[in-house]
Amino acid sequence: MASNCYIVHDERNKEAIIVDPGAEGERLTGLIRGDNLVLKYIVNTHAHPDHTGANAVIKSAFRDAHLCIHGEDAPFLTDKHTIMSLFFGSEYGSPPADVMLNEGNFIEISSLKLKVIHTPGHTPGGICLLGDGFIFTGDTLFMESVGRTDLPGGDTGRLMNAIRNKILVLGRDTVVYPGHGEKTTIGHEIDANPFLSGAI
Repeated sequence: MASNCYIVHDERNKEAIIVDPGAEGERLTGLIRGDNLVLKYIVNTHAHPDHTGANAVIKSAFRDAHLCIHGEDAPFLTDKHTIMSLFFGSEYGSPPADVMLNEGNFIEISSLKLKVIHTPGHTPGGICLLGDGFIFTGDTLFMESVGRTDLPGGDTGRLMNAIRNKILVLGRDTVVYPGHGEKTTIGHEIDANPFLSGAI
């Protein structure tokens, strides 16, 4: 599905977080086990199937890991017949969330801490995860693009407001790890993103 999945771990105690396991659950499970990681959290930046499609496989393999998503997107995880499932050509399902995330929450593993930033617009419960000098933006912000808002629950005004007031205010050197495409920086997006400059 050309989605990005990220595995973040602490080198000292091997605790890990997986962000947006969209597909290839067996492969991801093998990577986690191959590195002897202890998976603590499965975090979905939003509920679209290309970011949640491997939840069931990952959760089955690592039963102690907590599945986390913003409360406004949580109901869509277990609804196999939503329009998003039809959009992706098949039925997708996920276990229910264990943790409902909200603005300002932290997901922590040992010395690593990710702050939850609620960035609605692509979906009502879209979130970004801010670390020390980096941010996972899901489908909120991409290299020289932004998330689409023409799917159910999308809202262009809310998306742009979240990007401008919650993401672009971060340091220019902050590295952006998006849900699709290549990594970028806040500075590059301020300078070159046509959706933010008004060119589009």
